Amino acid sequence: MTFLIIVITLVLIFDFVNGFHDSANSIATIVSTKVMSPIAAVSMAAFFNFVAFLIFPLKVAGTIGKGVINPDIVTLTVITAALIAAISWNLITWYYGLPSSSSHTLVGGLVGAAVARAGWDSVILGGVAKIAIFIVVAPLLGMFVSFLIMALVLWLVRNYSPFTVDKHFRRLQLLSAAGFSLGHGGNDAQKSMGIIWVALIAQGLVTKNDPIDLWIVLSCHFAIALGTLFGGWRIVKTMGQKITKLKPFEGFCAETAGALTLFGATHFGIPVSTTHTITGSIMGAGARKGVSAVKWGVTTKIFWAWILTIPVSALISFVSYSILKQFLPA
Repeated sequence: MTFLIIVITLVLIFDFVNGFHDSANSIATIVSTKVMSPIAAVSMAAFFNFVAFLIFPLKVAGTIGKGVINPDIVTLTVITAALIAAISWNLITWYYGLPSSSSHTLVGGLVGAAVARAGWDSVILGGVAKIAIFIVVAPLLGMFVSFLIMALVLWLVRNYSPFTVDKHFRRLQLLSAAGFSLGHGGNDAQKSMGIIWVALIAQGLVTKNDPIDLWIVLSCHFAIALGTLFGGWRIVKTMGQKITKLKPFEGFCAETAGALTLFGATHFGIPVSTTHTITGSIMGAGARKGVSAVKWGVTTKIFWAWILTIPVSALISFVSYSILKQFLPA
């Protein structure tokens, strides 16, 4: 039981780091456009991260719990190795200001630990492939939707002065940022729920068919909201200033596109990266002004972080499990 408590604590730490790392996704545009102060922005984002459990069904948690690796080979040591990898990669990318995916580092961690324990047969390749495909699909979808919304907004406001447009979209951006924070909490907190659920299954405390207890739901949403409240300011600078310069109406378009993409993914139980989604949406908003408006040198570094996340996390997890099994039950 002590080991289980340690694992659950590690999951909640990962959830906190997830919120800390990904707070930039929710607030970068609204801070960089100076619509809200950083403190006010993270407070609002944290609130909507927490209340997201009232909106979304727990489909993503089920995908993480049963759709990445075979639950029958999962042990607390496997989960511990996966979490060590996920937390390590999140902190590394946070330090360098790279908006990588907490979702994909967790998936990579699970795959690496599972392979170390039971070989490749323990990996549900179809589930991993679906998640990996969205490394490309999520940012492209966010970019495409953002581009379309930008085109529509520019047509609607074509007869208004820049001052009037700016004034109204400063207010509307509050709604779009709140919507994106809801999508962030709804998709990302469920990943941690899925891990705790699998840990309880591994200990024989619940079965695969049992619903996820409310205490798991509330603790995961609280942890991610608390992490968001602390904010990952290094990544805020990258997301809000280094990819492209945004005005309030452009921030609104990017956040709205990101929120719509997240809502759809969460509805279908796909654990997508909120980071990839909003980055693509920001690029789409910037590209509407012209290709040169996007700083492609910065985005190239971000893309490399995306590509490396799953394999590097899997490698860290593989090594971690190989070491841990010498001291803990395999």
